[in-house]
Amino acid sequence: MDIFQAIILAIIEGITEYLPVSSTGHMIIVSSFFGIAQEEFTKLFTIVIQLGTILSVVVLYFKRFFQSMDFYFKLLVAFIPAVVFGLLLSDVIDSLLESPLTVAISLVIGGFILLKVDNWFGDAENTHISYATAFKIGLFQCLAMIPGVSRSGASIVGGMSQKLSRTAAAEFSFFLALPTMLGATLKKVFDYYNAGFTLTDEQINLLIVGNVIGFLVALVAIKTFIGYLSKHGFKMFGYYRIIVGISIIAIHYFVRPLTVI
Repeated sequence: MDIFQAIILAIIEGITEYLPVSSTGHMIIVSSFFGIAQEEFTKLFTIVIQLGTILSVVVLYFKRFFQSMDFYFKLLVAFIPAVVFGLLLSDVIDSLLESPLTVAISLVIGGFILLKVDNWFGDAENTHISYATAFKIGLFQCLAMIPGVSRSGASIVGGMSQKLSRTAAAEFSFFLALPTMLGATLKKVFDYYNAGFTLTDEQINLLIVGNVIGFLVALVAIKTFIGYLSKHGFKMFGYYRIIVGISIIAIHYFVRPLTVI
């Protein structure tokens, strides 16, 4: 991976992490086009730069983190399903992360769901999140272990299925990203070093650049997304997912095969 590739991937991470379009899916696709998808450092990079996007949520919603301990308990309850399923399905998830075709199919299916989600649930006015609601949202989030599904998309739809407003569901999805992404990052770093890999000075610099860019881009993406979502809903994201997914499938079968397990 060179500096140009690192910058592109970081911009993609910052834009897509909190949008219902799958940041992991986009980075798998782009890194596959770069020819670096199967490099161990690429896999580490795409996870570790999530720390920058995590920090963007802390900065934007700083006051929310000091309201009550109840806030943290609900995040913990929502986080539990990801821990359980993540440990049980770790090897399966790692294998799927090398499959751009899996991403493309997930993008298309998820796109059709987003076209219908506003009709299914509308835009409720409820903003209260109970412990039961938090747990159910956590279960929905686990669907994002399939690359291309979108962690934010799955958890937002999960919140709306529990009669939360679009904004409340989206914001809880942002908050839930903190323990989920931090846990995934720490596990990936541990696995990386446990396997005997070490980082060069150049790789450390790439991680720093990636986190800074991801942080700055995510700040803009979150504020823009919340404003758009409250007014227009999910249809644009649905159409985008379908177009990208079909394009990737077409490239795979008619131009050149992408890296698939």
